[in-house]
Amino acid sequence: MAKRVVLVTGSLAEPRVKRIVDDLNDKDIEPIVANVGVKVAALMTADIVERRLKLPEDIDRVIMPGRFRGDLERLSDFFGTRFERGPEEIADLPFYLGHAQREINLTEYDVTIFAEIVDATLMTCDQIVERARKLRADGANVIDLGCLPDSPFPHLEDAIAALHADGAKVSVDSFRADELSRATRAGADYLLSLSEKTISIADEGPAVPILVSAGAADMESLDRAIDIMIAKGKPFYADPILDPIHYGFTASVARYYDLRKRRPDVPILMGIGNVTELTDADTTGINAVLMGMCSELHVTAVLAVQVSPHCRTAIKEFDRARREFFAARKADALPQGFGMGLMALRDRKGFASTPAEIEALAAVLRDKNYRIEVAEDGVHIYNRNGHYVSDDPFKLYPNLQLGDDVGHAFYLGVETARAEIAYRLGKRYAQDEPLPFGIVAEVPGAAEDAHAMKFKEAGSTFAKPKVEKDAGAE
Repeated sequence: MAKRVVLVTGSLAEPRVKRIVDDLNDKDIEPIVANVGVKVAALMTADIVERRLKLPEDIDRVIMPGRFRGDLERLSDFFGTRFERGPEEIADLPFYLGHAQREINLTEYDVTIFAEIVDATLMTCDQIVERARKLRADGANVIDLGCLPDSPFPHLEDAIAALHADGAKVSVDSFRADELSRATRAGADYLLSLSEKTISIADEGPAVPILVSAGAADMESLDRAIDIMIAKGKPFYADPILDPIHYGFTASVARYYDLRKRRPDVPILMGIGNVTELTDADTTGINAVLMGMCSELHVTAVLAVQVSPHCRTAIKEFDRARREFFAARKADALPQGFGMGLMALRDRKGFASTPAEIEALAAVLRDKNYRIEVAEDGVHIYNRNGHYVSDDPFKLYPNLQLGDDVGHAFYLGVETARAEIAYRLGKRYAQDEPLPFGIVAEVPGAAEDAHAMKFKEAGSTFAKPKVEKDAGAE
């Protein structure tokens, strides 16, 4: 039996809500649109709802507009049915109605992140611990101490001890056998990287080795090292080495595929820095594709670095990617609808309204307060006195009757600047809300992962000038 769901709205939004309801094709839901007789439903109070809303019988739940800030618990008690806050934008109603009850679990993952401190030899133990704390906060599971070829590391043992004392797992990455030997004797958890020529170091201490070939792209050498560790009955990771683009990248991808095909049970590590650091491209997409490879090939560890400024959120991105992709794989689904953490520049549905819909709303607006929206034709700003559209906020300003109201001018300047950014990038814009940039630039108050997690129920924390709204929602 279909569940009856009431969608509460106001006069201005009612036609759009009805169009969306008419297009729904869900046998499990019977949506009912309820206009409470106000212009802007988001400005209703709980008192207004209690006085005006008439509910049919046998209602499963009532969905209020996303910007309604009344007391949902009070309304639930008053009407005797569950009230909840819906999506901020009407365009998101179909997704919300179909998936609001599915709370995606992003706490699970199966890929361990090694985060390398490449200049550890030049840092004090306190500096190493401080850097490690930041990397761990971003999602790193293991702190990798990078050893420089011509830079001595006399405090290697002290650094390992300091990190362990702070609760971190430690790996050491060096081309020098003596440093790797010192590291495992000092209790390091992992060693990067041992080949068949240096594999005897694995017997000197507890560190789990990451195995590489003795020569460039020599898979036979890597296979021999793997066989040695299997014979010893000790844990290890194998790393075929991911090469930079134009320097063997495609062939190196094939090596990972070939290794997994030949050895389905061997633990594999992938170092991603050769691609993220050495490519002039935003790292969110790169990390998503590399995580896709890891997910399909069951690569269970990655080594990431954050040296280049454009890679400064690489670990946070990969942490988010491993969680979203794990959830998607567990659900036997594409990595869509499991969060927007990696959607930094664009949104899947960038424009919530069409130009025609905005035009229709502007035509019936009767108050003086400016509303700002973004559509495929530019930034719209409108009130009862006019409706203006441009891709340049400076061209909008001469049409605004602000007088000497500096606070309002500043507010509109901020909002139209945000709107222009959203228009040019194809991002979702909502007036009075910071633009969301996913995991790469988390902004307090910005829209959260509404397409995968629970829709947010708190108002924006962004501080803005007090601007008069519609006086009296009724």
